[in-house]
Amino acid sequence: MAKRVLVVEDEAAIREMLCFVLEQSDYQPVEAADYDSALALLTEPWPDLILLDWMLPGGTGIQFIKHLKREAMTRNIPVMLLTARGEEEDRVRGLESGADDYIIKPFSPKELVARIKAVMRRVSPMTVEETIEIDGLSLDPSSHRVTSGAQTLDIGPTEYKLLHFFMTHPERVWNREQLLNHVWGTNVYVEDRTVDVHIRRLRKVLEVAGHERMVQTVRGTGYRFSARY
Repeated sequence: MAKRVLVVEDEAAIREMLCFVLEQSDYQPVEAADYDSALALLTEPWPDLILLDWMLPGGTGIQFIKHLKREAMTRNIPVMLLTARGEEEDRVRGLESGADDYIIKPFSPKELVARIKAVMRRVSPMTVEETIEIDGLSLDPSSHRVTSGAQTLDIGPTEYKLLHFFMTHPERVWNREQLLNHVWGTNVYVEDRTVDVHIRRLRKVLEVAGHERMVQTVRGTGYRFSARY
């Protein structure tokens, strides 16, 4: 199924060009010319990515991103900011607001498509139904089963979500706040130390099959999931 891309751009010529490029690259574009129209399109089926102009009638791209991040159903939709503002300060502000990438006008269609693909790979490294396997440990999202060889591991729902996040983002160090935001969600109040409790539980689950060392403590920073001990 074609990935759905919400194009939020007030200049009709640019919007039409973006939609044409997306269609040629097998994406399904959905158009919005202003802030309120874009908000109205935040419904199921949810966009897989949003191309968002910084300056819009009715609001700014930064305000739009803040709205996305407040809502549970939209906070994980990747956003690429489109803007003529190329100063470093503006780029930093855009990325710190929650944008996943930032592309400065004018840009080539080839660059745009390459950047979209890169963002898609970064935020969705695995399709929902695809089994993930690392060093003999397998996680099947379609059945919610975790196995090691022929052995099925008994795992709780939170530990499963934590393991799924780790296995789709291996080798990177995550601090407690990042893990809380990605696994529990930003609208849920949970103590930082709760992460440590679930890390211990996850290690206990994996210990049965000898995989507990894959969940690694990085002193002073957080945790990493790795097959390299």
